[in-house]
Amino acid sequence: MSIEVAVRASAQLGEGPTWDHSSSTLLWVDILASEVHRYAPARDDDAVLTVPQHVGAAKPRAQGGIVCNLRDGIALIDRDGTKSWLVYWAREGVRGNDAGIDPSGRLWAGTMRYDQAADEGWLARVTGEGAAKVMLDKVNTSNGVGWSPDAKLMYFIDTPTRRIDVLDFDNASGTIAHRRPFAHVGNTEGWPDGLTVDADGCVWVALWGGHAVRRYTPGGELDREIELPVDNPTACCFGGADFTDLYVTSARSGLSDQALMDRQLNGSVLVLPGVGQGVPGTAFNG
Repeated sequence: MSIEVAVRASAQLGEGPTWDHSSSTLLWVDILASEVHRYAPARDDDAVLTVPQHVGAAKPRAQGGIVCNLRDGIALIDRDGTKSWLVYWAREGVRGNDAGIDPSGRLWAGTMRYDQAADEGWLARVTGEGAAKVMLDKVNTSNGVGWSPDAKLMYFIDTPTRRIDVLDFDNASGTIAHRRPFAHVGNTEGWPDGLTVDADGCVWVALWGGHAVRRYTPGGELDREIELPVDNPTACCFGGADFTDLYVTSARSGLSDQALMDRQLNGSVLVLPGVGQGVPGTAFNG
């Protein structure tokens, strides 16, 4: 197994890697720089789009363009660059964070307070028509969200809990039930951040402050940990022609000057070729 640099960058808060298989590119964001990146491995090119607000996540749309979880709500950006609000829910001191697309093409968008001082964030389900409903409230730092290959389970991370939760998921109605712990991260081993689910139903999670990614079996048992040359891995996804390459974003935010000197790849996007088998994601149906 090798660990390679996909995009050598200095992202303040790199996040949300998503493989867009329609264009064979990787979407990722630098939240605090208000940047959406689109990396094309075939050309080794990382194109940058600056958006009007801090952006927690950017996902592909079925009709082209992207959907963004911005500070004040959910925005659509068309192929020609036209921007429009799909949902506007601005709240003082709160911003959008991680997001995921369920197997039916609905967006699940999380929020958090900038100061993380209170559980005032939420996880909302947003349809392509713009109907939004809060599905989980009293969330501190809404992060990783993903689905099992059979679409019967949804995984979710509220980072300060130091655990991955699992919920029963009804794909037809887009409803969730019976939230319970799936796996706990130890108190000295970093904080669970973004996640992805592979073809075997294993859950991969990036550990902020833990300089590693972990894989948990469908039963919630830790069966693999891969140390990375960055302090704050933030999220991961599978991509590439066969969905066997694991991409991992990282952040420089909050690190000391010494830490940035010691690990100069902080803020870059890493790739672990051939580390597992992912599945194609779904584009947003709006």
